[in-house]
Amino acid sequence: MATSSSNQPRFGHAGGINPRAGQPPLQQPYTNPTFAPSTKNAQTREAERLDAQRRAREQAAAASSSAASALESLSEEQREEIQEAFNLFDLDKDGYIDYHELKVAMKALGFDEPKQEILGILQTSGVQAPGQPQVGGSKQKQPVGKFASPPRWLLSFQAFQAVMAQKIVGRDPQDEINRAFDLFDGDGKGNITLQDLERVAKELGEGLQHEELQAMIDEFDMNGDGAISREEFINICLG
Repeated sequence: MATSSSNQPRFGHAGGINPRAGQPPLQQPYTNPTFAPSTKNAQTREAERLDAQRRAREQAAAASSSAASALESLSEEQREEIQEAFNLFDLDKDGYIDYHELKVAMKALGFDEPKQEILGILQTSGVQAPGQPQVGGSKQKQPVGKFASPPRWLLSFQAFQAVMAQKIVGRDPQDEINRAFDLFDGDGKGNITLQDLERVAKELGEGLQHEELQAMIDEFDMNGDGAISREEFINICLG
């Protein structure tokens, strides 16, 4: 009996047997999409960079102008105080002071600043000590088990003078008066006695006689208790 051709299996895509039946479909090879460079993004970044540089220059110029203006407004006595404080605590006389020397020099001028304030001054106005790894520069490989020490910052006299000029000019006059009162009232009893005046006069090398100092007490002692209170001292200073 002849076999009908219609009973033979057909191989093909239409109505026949799929030779890949039961197998996962073929995946198209992955191609990495390419994007045309964005001219707009590049221009924006460049504009932002130039704007940041401009603002940095303006801030630096404003700070320099402010420091110069503050320095000009200082009295000769204030300039001498700044110079004396720097010279006193520049222990190695190299024209620079480090963190610890800056802290005590500022305190001698009446500014007892916290650690972060001192560090901020050094990092903003100071320079790194010679031989220190530069901040922001290339990283140097450290030996295994050792850590890089933090950079040591130094402040020159010119920078110290500029910083202190701004602080002195910006100080509240009331703070100045209170600081002067505390200088006389060394033991914190709340008033200035004849003994306090004699002690300070001796420390400053002033050759004032006992009678002259007593006359000062008598002139400004409004309540007649033989001493000058803080309120009376403020009235003296403010005239």
